[in-house]
Amino acid sequence: MLKELTDEQLMTEYRLGSEEAFTVLYERHSSKVYGYLRAKTANDALAREIFQVTFLKLHATRDRYRPDLPLLPWLFAIARNELIDTMRKKARNLEDASEWLPEVAAPPEEEEPQKVELDSLSDQQKRAVKMRYQDDLPFEKIAAKLGTSPANARQLVSRGVKALRRLYGKE
Repeated sequence: MLKELTDEQLMTEYRLGSEEAFTVLYERHSSKVYGYLRAKTANDALAREIFQVTFLKLHATRDRYRPDLPLLPWLFAIARNELIDTMRKKARNLEDASEWLPEVAAPPEEEEPQKVELDSLSDQQKRAVKMRYQDDLPFEKIAAKLGTSPANARQLVSRGVKALRRLYGKE
């Protein structure tokens, strides 16, 4: 019975074309991989997307798997690498779109308008806004990093955004 095989034996069977071996591997490890990705992202949809790509990459690279090495670390390396790639793409998109700051034409004499804008915030507001919109962290993680409650972290971000809006007459 396939369920009694080790991960490495199942992967060997999968490489030889056994879809049932993949099913057993998926049932055995999908919740672990998804749990890892969900813990690392603040967005359930993003975690699901990375999860799907992880198993697609497992399928696409199954012939590169070495049966003398444990499967689970290899699978988590795929998930981790996909997570990093996705977050880098997301960060580049955020930088390009500047979604976390109000859209305003900067006066020509200002070379770094974002820095000037953020300098008008308190230190905690600045850190909270950056963690929320640049690092895409949930309020719970922001709170942990700032040593405060999630409700206070949410309030810091809210007040910071309102201050930036007031700065440009958007409120």
